[in-house]
Parts: sequence; structure tokens; C-alpha cells
Amino acid sequence: MLGLLLIAGGAVSCGPVAPGNPPPPSAISVTVTPAPTATLTPAPTPGPLRLWASPALPEPLASKAGAIQAIEGRAVEWVEDPASADVRIEASPERPLARWIYAAVAPFPSLTDGLSFPELQSLWADGSNIFVGSPDAGAVAGFFEGNSAQVVPSEGLIDTAWNAGTAYAIVPFEALEPRWKVLEVDGQSPLHKEFDAQHYPLVIDFGLSGDPAAMDGVQRALAWPASNRDPDQLTILVMTGVTALVRATAWRMDRYGPDYPGLQLGDWLREADVAHVSHEASFNAACPPPEPFTASLRFCASPNYVNLFTGIGVDLIELTGNHLQDYGPDPLRFTLDLYHQLGLQTFGGGEDLLRAREPAIVEHNGNRLAFLGCNAAGPRGDWAAVRSPGALACQDEGLMQRVAELTDQGYLVVFTFQWPESMSPYPLADQVKSFRAAAEAGAVIVSGSQAHRPQAMEFYAGSFIHYGLGNLFFDQMHALPLRQEFLDRHVFYAGRYISTELLTAILEDYAQPRPMNPQERVELLKEMFEVSGW
Repeated sequence: MLGLLLIAGGAVSCGPVAPGNPPPPSAISVTVTPAPTATLTPAPTPGPLRLWASPALPEPLASKAGAIQAIEGRAVEWVEDPASADVRIEASPERPLARWIYAAVAPFPSLTDGLSFPELQSLWADGSNIFVGSPDAGAVAGFFEGNSAQVVPSEGLIDTAWNAGTAYAIVPFEALEPRWKVLEVDGQSPLHKEFDAQHYPLVIDFGLSGDPAAMDGVQRALAWPASNRDPDQLTILVMTGVTALVRATAWRMDRYGPDYPGLQLGDWLREADVAHVSHEASFNAACPPPEPFTASLRFCASPNYVNLFTGIGVDLIELTGNHLQDYGPDPLRFTLDLYHQLGLQTFGGGEDLLRAREPAIVEHNGNRLAFLGCNAAGPRGDWAAVRSPGALACQDEGLMQRVAELTDQGYLVVFTFQWPESMSPYPLADQVKSFRAAAEAGAVIVSGSQAHRPQAMEFYAGSFIHYGLGNLFFDQMHALPLRQEFLDRHVFYAGRYISTELLTAILEDYAQPRPMNPQERVELLKEMFEVSGW
């Protein structure tokens, strides 16, 4: 037995194990104890985010708020009690997000140009002739004490005000349309470039109040615009009547300098983004010295007079006048070259028939304007032909179709006419028919450039038609109606035509119009509104 054990022991000892080395795996018995399984406790699901929206929110803001169903994975619960809300969406908030501008307005043929805020408060307190649209009543009431205005559906607001006669309304800026006359309040108008919301009483801030942490997510979800009035979407166009730098006007320019006619109302044109002039004569280096009281109707202008246009900021020259070729085609070609060298756009005429048909295109602040015009008055020798310059004849085939095509392409079309002259404030029957045809084709503004005295105006087929604006720079001093002038200040915003302001002037010294005083202005407006049937 002992021998066997020795042999077995020897078998075990062969292949000695080095000190410190573990025994072979076959000699080790290992017991594995499983690790305990972890129990995961799910995170609590957050409760709904309680929101409350003021009924005074403007519709563009309310619609964005109402579309929110969840915020960053958290359900939204709309509550009726603002005290139970985590976040309140309201006026005069802790965190302002959107500044909303409102306008005091009246029907377009109003003789009132502006009000003080106390006067507006008195109108509101009386309530008999001031209106507000039903969606805006809650917000607008915050400007005043009490709630005395007449609340009507927004879609019928302007018709209600027009039918009421002397009436006023408060509307949000985005609801402006041309049949409203926008009134200054405390000297401020949201239609003006120098508008200062800090000093304008009809402004409300909308935004958020409540839990600051929750407000961050709500703000991102709302994605509100900063305001309903963005100055970078505003375009101002000033349209004018007859200009001819000839006769006594030229005589005064030679004496006092080319800038003399524009000294008193040049700022009106310089302030505009697009300033229009219809110059009826050509510039001619060989033009004879002006004779102030000549009976001749053969017109030309000295080339240095063009400095008047550049000095008052003219951008756009209309070429529908009926004196463009009084000295033949060469002065007109010289004039066209001069305008183009100065960077002035032209329309209503051109170097030949093809170019006379081309619109002037102006794109500014996202507003796309197209200008077309024609001459119905003649003479025939003034009209452009295939190989000769001139004004575009109103008989040109397809003219109204071009208006429709430009409208379909998204342009706001302004159409002008050089119509046969009339000394009446009432437009001629065929004039009405043709001007309305341009409106029916899609033009948003139709303007008469021929009238030496102001004529009636109307809203027709969604267009503002002014049959005649009167003279701008011309020497007719012998009758008051010939001295009275309109400059129409048209306002475009975010691709829409929203307003027209009638600027009024009166000619002095055969050459220099000045802004009318209040009495002169009221007398002219009253006459023109009456002949317009308003």
C-alpha cells in the first residue's frame, strides 16, 4: 500500500508548481453567487401643463396659442381660471413677446386728419359713433375706461362705419384696408416711417406670466411675431399729377435755381420709398429760353432742370405725356438716356413700342409693384411705334391682359392714364369706363396723370381710382382749381395695398407748390368728396 502511495505521490510531484502560482484549474472548485437583480423605478410622468389664454388676444396670436397640444412632451391642459394656470398668455404680461399696434380710423371721406388721445377717450365714453370689431373688443377696451363702443362683427365693421356717416373705429394694424382713413393720434400714425410706438397710446404688449421655467417652453411653442407692424415690410409710394418744367415755371427756375419748385414739399417725395413724377416734356439742350407768358403749347425743358427730380428723390418717371415729341424724336431719345443714366426708372413710354409696353418693376421690403401707363389723349405723333420712341397708346392691343398677367404673377399693379383734359372735377364717361377696366383687370391703384385740376375718386373692384390729381409742377396760376393739387401717398405692407393718404398742396409763384393750410385742405377735400358721391 505504501509503495503505491509513493508512486502516486511521485506522479503528482512531476511538473513542480512554482511558488506563488495558482494550482491548475482542474484542481480548483469555484462557487458563483449571482448578483442581485436591480429593480428600476420609472420616473413619474409629469402632469399636464396648465395654460390659460386671455380672450383679449388678437386672432393671429390666439390661433397660434390654440394650436398647441403638447410642449416638449408634456400634455397641455387649457383652463378657464387664470389663477389655476401654470402659465397665463395675456396682455401686460411679466414676459412681453409681441407688441400689437392698433389704429384709430374713420371712413375714407372723413375731414378729420387726427385726434388727441383725450379726444379719442371722449368718443369712446360717448360710444354713439365709435365702433370696434368683436374679436378686438376685449383688447381695445383696455385703452379706455368703460366699454361704450359699439361692437360689431369684424367682417361688417367698415360698411357699418361708412353707413353711419361721421364715425370712428379702432382696428389692429393688420386689419387696415384702403377704405379706412388712418388718423394720427397725438401726432403719431402707424403708417409713417417715423412712427414711435413708445409715444403712441394704442399699443398693447402680449406675452406670458406665471412659472418662469414653464414659460420658456411655452414661448418656444408659440413662435409669435414680435409685432403686427414690421417696418421692414412697409413700402411708401407717392403718386403725382402733371409736371412740365416749361414757361413760367422754367422762368422761375432760371432765376432761383432748379431746386426752387420743390423747396416746400420736397420732403413728401424724399420720404417715399418710391416717388413718381409724370414729366410731359422732353429735355433738350437746344431748348429756347423760357417765355413765361407765351401762348405757345410747344414745350421743351433745359437739361439742368432734371436736378429738381434728383434733389427731391424722384425714382420713377411716367412717359405718357402729350408733349414728349414737340421737338421731334431726338430730344425724347436724349431724355430717355438722361433718365437711365441717373438711375430713374420709366414706364408708359419708351425708345420704341416694345419697350414702351414694358412695366417698371419695383421690389421693396417684400412688396412687388408693377407700373403700367398709357396715353389716350394723343396726338398720334406722340405715340411710340415699332422703330420710334413715344408714349404707349391706350389702344395698344392686350394692354389690360398685361395688367391681369402681372396681377396673376403676384405684382401689385399701379396703372396710370393720360386722358383728354377736362376742366370739370367730374370724370368723363369714357374716362370712367377705361379707368374701371384697369381696376377690373387687377390694378390696385388707377391714377389720372392728365388733369390740370383735381378730379373725383372712387373705390371700385377692390381698387382705388383717382381720376385726376391736378398739377404738381406747372405754371397755371389763373384759377384756384388749377392751383389745387393732390399728391397721393399709397402704403403697402406685407404684399398688400393697405392705405392711401391724400396730401394736399397749392401752387404759388407759378412754380412752387406749398402744403395747404387746414382751411384750404378742408375746402378741397369737402368738394372732392362731394363730387365723388361720398
